[in-house]
Amino acid sequence: MKILIVNAGSSSLKYQLVDMTNETLIAKGLVERINIEGSHLNQKTPDGKVTDIYQPIKDHVEATQLMLAALQDPEKGVIKSVDEIGAVGHRVLHGGEEFTASCIITEEVKACIRKFIPLGPLHNPANLMGIEACEAVMPTTPQVAVFDTAFHQTMPPKAFMYGVPYKYYKELGVRRYGFHGTSHRYVSKRVCEFLGVDPVGKKIIIAHLGNGSSLSAVVDGKCVDTSMGITPLEGVVMGTRSGSCDPAVVQFIANNANMDVNEVLDMMNKKSGLLGISELSSDMRDIDAAADSGNEKAALARDMLVYGIKKYIGSYAAAMGGVDIIAFTAGIGENGPELREAVMKDMEFLGAKIDPAKNNVKGKETIISTDDSKVTVCVIPTNEEIMIARDTRDLVANK
Repeated sequence: MKILIVNAGSSSLKYQLVDMTNETLIAKGLVERINIEGSHLNQKTPDGKVTDIYQPIKDHVEATQLMLAALQDPEKGVIKSVDEIGAVGHRVLHGGEEFTASCIITEEVKACIRKFIPLGPLHNPANLMGIEACEAVMPTTPQVAVFDTAFHQTMPPKAFMYGVPYKYYKELGVRRYGFHGTSHRYVSKRVCEFLGVDPVGKKIIIAHLGNGSSLSAVVDGKCVDTSMGITPLEGVVMGTRSGSCDPAVVQFIANNANMDVNEVLDMMNKKSGLLGISELSSDMRDIDAAADSGNEKAALARDMLVYGIKKYIGSYAAAMGGVDIIAFTAGIGENGPELREAVMKDMEFLGAKIDPAKNNVKGKETIISTDDSKVTVCVIPTNEEIMIARDTRDLVANK
């Protein structure tokens, strides 16, 4: 079965086509600047074929039609007919408490995705547009929703509740939901496969570190805590997100900088974090280069990120009563040996010690801890797309 994986943004459509007989990538692409001047499709295949199409694209339906046309192109395409696509798996940001696993998309499911738009105002509307566009263009093809929040729904109330009046949880759904769940699920399972151990009985900390970063604590294969909250703003300092801070900061800035609450939160989401502290860039590569050249603000931004990750690892180890495995993943986690070394420095008290030579690696599965380390520290490249594809295949097969 061939599975099409779709990740729709407000003005973009990322996609991959995967052959599930051997879980190999057939093609991947990006449609960007939808309903914006300069609309563009770029598609690549493993054998080096590149498709570039520049033309006006007014909405996600046209983007989906263009995507399918590129996949079926006589010269650079990879399929002869849309009928070869067995199902479509959609990444959906917020599923609230309703969804603890992926599911076949129905009208009821779409209604729930709409219901959670207030909790995911940037992503859920776009995810829904992607779903409805595919339904319009591929009306007989099964569609599956895979939720970023689902993996974290095993957290106990003591971990997901906030210290605000209980009625706001019951009436408004105010609680910690967590995100990057598909990545955390993949890595927590894959690291056990890689090490040849049973997830049951293991205490694992996953550090998903990229432009957006989150950590999770996983016991017996189930999430018991995670760093992101009701939105992806909570947690460690990120590319443009502030991470956790005193909520009164919002009021203080609003009152003293002639901004309203929405403007402050927009600033905390889009102009803060590494970018805001360094006043240079949200890209860790730029931050590293500037810090190593003596830029004090870039060095501070990096130090804040490292310090925040350390604190979460320490707190999760305390909450779980120990830790057996620490796994680094995502763009920075997979490709930042210097950051990993800085994070794990002085972690011997936890029984975790990395080998600098083993740690000198980027983007591949490996153990980076010393042979005598009581905690196994690994690098595990994430693969959210294959998790979406697997869920989609399994749900359609059991339909």
